[in-house]
Amino acid sequence: MNSFNLAIHSDPDIMSGTPVFIGTRVPLQTLLDYLEAGDPLDEFLEDFPTVSRELAINALEQAKNLLIAHACTP
Repeated sequence: MNSFNLAIHSDPDIMSGTPVFIGTRVPLQTLLDYLEAGDPLDEFLEDFPTVSRELAINALEQAKNLLIAHACTP
């Protein structure tokens, strides 16, 4: 994964280390909760305008890559 694709990070000085979208205080968990509830990505983006569509998509791609890598690890 290239560093330009990074969309989330964790910093103990930001929201006590909760993983958030880079440049925001919006937790990644919030996006996942929206999607789990069946809400469209557009609704999340409307409710959290500091998160760009590109940032949200990159975060989902990061999560997908981590899940696939974990599933492929013996």
